Amino acid sequence: MSSETGKWIIVAGAVIAVLGAIVYFWGNKLHWIGNLPGDIRIERENFKFYFPITTMIIASLLINLIIRLFRWLN
Repeated sequence: MSSETGKWIIVAGAVIAVLGAIVYFWGNKLHWIGNLPGDIRIERENFKFYFPITTMIIASLLINLIIRLFRWLN
């Protein structure tokens, strides 16, 4: 492994730690995540189906922007 790979692993770990702290301390304020318009939810008597498509699209856009920012800074 190169030192560049090590740097990216450290960055990924820091990001995961920050996200964990956000969910731990402010999780009750994030109840809207997963309940956005466009998220598919089907609930029947013995069946539940949940597909958070809008939430996944927004998360994908945010991750894409963060990756582009890191590439632009290097």
